[in-house]
Amino acid sequence: MFKNKIFLLGFVLVLLSQVSIGQNNTNSPYTRFGYGDISDTNSGEQRAMGGVSLGSRSKSGINVVNPASYSAVDSMTFMFDVGVSALVSRFSETGGTTNKLNANLEYITMQFPLWKKVGFSAGLLPYSFSGYNFYSTSNLPLELYPDTVTATQSFIGNGGINQLYGGLSVELFDHISLGVNAYYMFGSSINSRLLTFSSSDFYSSLQRDSIVVSSLRFRYGVQFYNTFAKKHDVSLGLIYEPKLKLNASYSEMTGSVDQEATPYKDVFSSFEVPEIFGVGLNYVYNKQLTLGLDYSMQKWGDAKFFGVTDSLSNRSKLAIGAEFIPSLRGRRYYEVVRYRVGFNVSDPYYKLQNEKLPKNYGITFGMGLPLRNNKSVINTTFEYGKIGSVGLLREDYFKFTLSASLNETWFMKRKL
Repeated sequence: MFKNKIFLLGFVLVLLSQVSIGQNNTNSPYTRFGYGDISDTNSGEQRAMGGVSLGSRSKSGINVVNPASYSAVDSMTFMFDVGVSALVSRFSETGGTTNKLNANLEYITMQFPLWKKVGFSAGLLPYSFSGYNFYSTSNLPLELYPDTVTATQSFIGNGGINQLYGGLSVELFDHISLGVNAYYMFGSSINSRLLTFSSSDFYSSLQRDSIVVSSLRFRYGVQFYNTFAKKHDVSLGLIYEPKLKLNASYSEMTGSVDQEATPYKDVFSSFEVPEIFGVGLNYVYNKQLTLGLDYSMQKWGDAKFFGVTDSLSNRSKLAIGAEFIPSLRGRRYYEVVRYRVGFNVSDPYYKLQNEKLPKNYGITFGMGLPLRNNKSVINTTFEYGKIGSVGLLREDYFKFTLSASLNETWFMKRKL
């Protein structure tokens, strides 16, 4: 029976990996740069706490950010987590404002024990999203032409990079856990520019380029944890990823819509993902109050993009978050609801006109709504964030994430 369930879940992951290709959860012009909008792969629970995750060890939630957390899974438990989101963005510039709405499947993950003190996790996660569609118009200064000719430049982007992951974690000496994630990255990011004219005497032109990725990478994690005076749980988590050359190809097409793209296999196909390190601290009092603090650094400035370094910028992120459960065994439902709040601030990893952009920030809050026996939880997250500035383009967004974290007992032996 257990093998049949694992086979079924594996089939679902493969199916969803195919469905997810080409989906976008954004409509932001800022995804035109780099690989698009890079995902932090936080669960719904972690998003409500500002993205705090590196030091988190939970028996009721899946923490894919730090693979060292998998060993915390209960020895008789199978966990399954799926998240969807809706995003409303407001873009402001000197000429006015525009509103956009997007929705998407965010992630699907599962976790279960392999042996005592050894946990396993697998799933489908986003790595990056690209999605935008905007245009600009201008009149051509043609002195010899009798009528005014308007030129329209349209910019369209879509696609993204997905990642299937599998990870292992082992607990050592009751206070240390080591873990590793392996990711298979796949997908493409497509950018198009179309120039059209109001007069048929001028020929339209199209330029389309794409980056196609099929690559493997690894993340390593460690957590140190202890309990003091029975009520105080403290954990310290660290992650590390080495810089990696992507197995990626670049192609470009310039001319008509029917023209085939030309592949470039030399310097333009040299792409890398950055070295990453992070550290996080979690404190839990009496299993009711959780406080967390994370810091991470992605060294994009040292990673090659189109064969050169320094075309992107290092991205640091600081996140703080809290969770409070009024009562572990409360009789009223609101007493067992998990109330969460958080804040994060980060640097964009791309440049605009070779200049760094202002910092991004997000404010989050949400609730964990327990189901039967308080094991399975429906997580809701509301996030407000800011990207860019009015002088360039400012994006204010409201994002709602809904996730179902299902916790089932699969490994109990039945008594006759």
